[in-house]
Amino acid sequence: MRICEARTVIITGAGAGLGRAYALAFAAEGANVVVNDIRLDAAEAVAAEVRAAGGHALANSGDICSIEGAQAIVDAALAAFGEVHVLVNNAGILRDRMFLSLTEDDWDAVMRVHLRGHFCLANVLGRRWRDAAKAGQKVDARIINTSSGAGLQGSIGQSNYVAAKGGIAALTLVQAAELGRYGITVNCLAPAARTAMTEAGMPDMVKKPESGFDVWDPMNVAAIVVWLGSPLSARVSGRCFEAKGGEISVAEGWRTGKIRDKRARWEPAELSQVVEELISEGIPPQKVYGS
Repeated sequence: MRICEARTVIITGAGAGLGRAYALAFAAEGANVVVNDIRLDAAEAVAAEVRAAGGHALANSGDICSIEGAQAIVDAALAAFGEVHVLVNNAGILRDRMFLSLTEDDWDAVMRVHLRGHFCLANVLGRRWRDAAKAGQKVDARIINTSSGAGLQGSIGQSNYVAAKGGIAALTLVQAAELGRYGITVNCLAPAARTAMTEAGMPDMVKKPESGFDVWDPMNVAAIVVWLGSPLSARVSGRCFEAKGGEISVAEGWRTGKIRDKRARWEPAELSQVVEELISEGIPPQKVYGS
C-alpha cells in the first residue's frame, strides 16, 4: 500500500527543483498535491506532470507571505480535496552578498519569503488542526520546514539566508513542542540537491554526471520528505534531517556543554582560563561553509 494514500499535501515553491520532486514523489505514494508556486505556469506544468502519471494535483500561485494569501491557498485545497494533512514549506530565495555589502532590501526580502513564508501557512493550518482536535476529531498532521546546511553551520556570503534558515530550525523546535498535543508533528529538513539556487552558486559541483549515481538529483531528497508526511512518522517530531544523494542524518543542534560553577560571581579577569578549558573540552563546531 502507498504510504500517503488519500492524504493531501500543500508544497510551496513546487514549480521546480526540490518542490517539483516532492510533488511527484508524494503523488506516487497516493497523496493529493497542491503545487504552490509564485509562477503559475511553473505550478501548472508540475501539476500536469502529476496528473499525467495518474496522480491528483492542483496548481496554485497564492501568496505564502500573508495570512490572507495562506488562507486562500488552504481554501483552494479544501475545495479540491476536502482536507489538508501535510504542509511542506519549501519556497525560498537568495540575495547573496558579503555581510557588509547587504542592503536592507536584501535582508528583508529573504526574511519575508523564508520566515514569514514559513509562518503564514503553518499558522492557518495549525489553527484549523487545533480546532479539529479540540472538537474531538483525530488529527494526524505534518508540518515539514526547510532549513539548510547553511542555516545549521553558516555560509560565507549568505548571512541573510543563514539567519533565516537558522531561525527556521529554531522555529521547528518550538512548533513541535507546542503543537504535538493536537496531533501535529513538526520537523525540518536541510537538503542538498541541484536546484536553481545551487546551480547559480556552485554550478560545477552540482552538475549532472554523464553516468552513474546522480548525487545531486532532487528526487534523492524526496524520500525522507514523503516519509515525514506519512502516518509512519507519527512518533518523530522536533528533528532536523540532513539529506543528500544516498546520505541521511539527524542534525545534533545546540546543547548545553560542560559547566564550571564557581558558586559565586565571576570576575572578568578570571574567565580567560575558564573559557579556554570549556572550549577545549567541548566538541569543536563544524566550519562555516566557505571558510
